[in-house]
Amino acid sequence: MAMVKMSPDVFSCSDDKGNLEIQVNLPGVKKENIELKMVEEGFFVRAKREETGVEYAGTYAFCCGVIPQKAVARYCDGKLFVIVPYRESSETVNVEIQ
Repeated sequence: MAMVKMSPDVFSCSDDKGNLEIQVNLPGVKKENIELKMVEEGFFVRAKREETGVEYAGTYAFCCGVIPQKAVARYCDGKLFVIVPYRESSETVNVEIQ
């Protein structure tokens, strides 16, 4: 059976504690078949669902740097949840939209 490659659905948002929360949908994947790599500027995820021949893979960039060494990930019900703190950033500026 040929492997079918797909980008997983990814959702992210900031919480009120200075963290980035990420959710990656990986339906039917076993936890041991997930590979997650993170750097300050983004992350890579790959997961294989071998019984169906599907491989989820994607590389994603962050708008603000994070501290990858402090990332915490858990997998539950086909969803990979990652929480990682933002790096201390410089001052943000509101830009007027015309």
